[in-house]
Amino acid sequence: MPIPVSRFGHLVHALQSVMRLHEPADANLHNYFRIHRELGSQDRAFVAENVYAALRRKRFLEHLIGPLSPGSLPKAPAELPEDKGESDEVPLHEARVTASPRQLALATLMKLQGINARELAPLLLDSEEEWLKQLKAKSSADLPLAVQADFPDWLMEKLATFMSEADILALARGMQQPAPLDLRVNTLLDKRDEVLHTLVNSDGIAAEITPYSPLGLRLKDKPSLNKNSLFIKGKIEVQDEGSQLIGLLLAPQRREMVVDFCAGAGGKTLLIGALMQNSGRVYAFDVSEKRLNNLKPRLKRSGLSNLHPQLIANENDLKIKRLAGKIDRVLVDAPCSGFGTLRRNPDMKWRQTPEGIAELTQRQAAILLAASRLLKTGGRLVYAICSFLPEENQQVVEAFLAQHPEFKLLDASEILASQHVPLNTGKYLQLLPHVHGTDGFFAAVMERV
Repeated sequence: MPIPVSRFGHLVHALQSVMRLHEPADANLHNYFRIHRELGSQDRAFVAENVYAALRRKRFLEHLIGPLSPGSLPKAPAELPEDKGESDEVPLHEARVTASPRQLALATLMKLQGINARELAPLLLDSEEEWLKQLKAKSSADLPLAVQADFPDWLMEKLATFMSEADILALARGMQQPAPLDLRVNTLLDKRDEVLHTLVNSDGIAAEITPYSPLGLRLKDKPSLNKNSLFIKGKIEVQDEGSQLIGLLLAPQRREMVVDFCAGAGGKTLLIGALMQNSGRVYAFDVSEKRLNNLKPRLKRSGLSNLHPQLIANENDLKIKRLAGKIDRVLVDAPCSGFGTLRRNPDMKWRQTPEGIAELTQRQAAILLAASRLLKTGGRLVYAICSFLPEENQQVVEAFLAQHPEFKLLDASEILASQHVPLNTGKYLQLLPHVHGTDGFFAAVMERV
């Protein structure tokens, strides 16, 4: 089926905006679709899928396009509506983007999606036909490792200090694949087997149980769930299987006092509340009122009454200090580079910087220290981030333990085994997409002694 010219034009226009890398890609696309309300669901899906494909393989595409560039190409077809002046106010970031949005769009469709030149012909300008033939003939073999991995040079240098070239490439290949849609079953309201049966037999949604989490389901496709009865009734939540395992590491018990220190929109907080069977008390702290507001409708659906969202100014807020020494378990899902989520947020590898990582590690250490003060003797502290960089994970934990002998490291694999999770990655939990099929999570479990 040929691609409508207007649909292709919107892809070019969206790429022009997203590739500036001034804001997260998901926020940028959300704004684009808000402006262009005339786009149907198939149009939006086409644009989003190909924008993310281009972001995942941006360096590869630019490498192929670079020596073949036919010169200046139109940024968007003339018939495409203007973005009310928003699209053309800021030029493309020349230091980061070496190909035009049209070139990236055509290269994505041909080299990544496998659409042949004949199908693309109706979309082409006269000046592009010969260029596309050259692009098709361009070999993808014997490319530099950084181009194959599609990582920036500075990240390649960091990875090379603790990974072999083969391991870097395996990690990169995993990050280049779209992430599956994982669900967590709210066991407070239903059983996993019954939810699976409803999805498959009543809703016609292909699904299977997750390999590790006893609470998870993995969908074959990515259907819209907002109007699904299971979602409306709070029986399912969208949550990556790796994120579910973090909650199982915390292993909260009934009637305990628990803190989710960086709760965000509350995915792990909701899991914690359900694991506690709606008893005890769970504080959901976060510095973002917007993120906590996003928790409210999820909390209402969940049927939980033991969650207490709390807006804080920083990790030293008085609300936190009042709980010092009173808490049984604390989860620190600290701000991080987000490199473990590159399947979902591929723009992160182009927007993050070495200086940004250095600032994050300082914040992580400060947050971990503040959170540790909440625990009573015998209390459990879980430090979790979505990254595979040692400076954000093991090194932060080891520095904290060296300075605080009142804490000892627990074996994550033993805790998971006690939770009936068939997974052993050693004393730390380290999840990688190409190995475990999850986001790239790291977690360390500590106990106050």
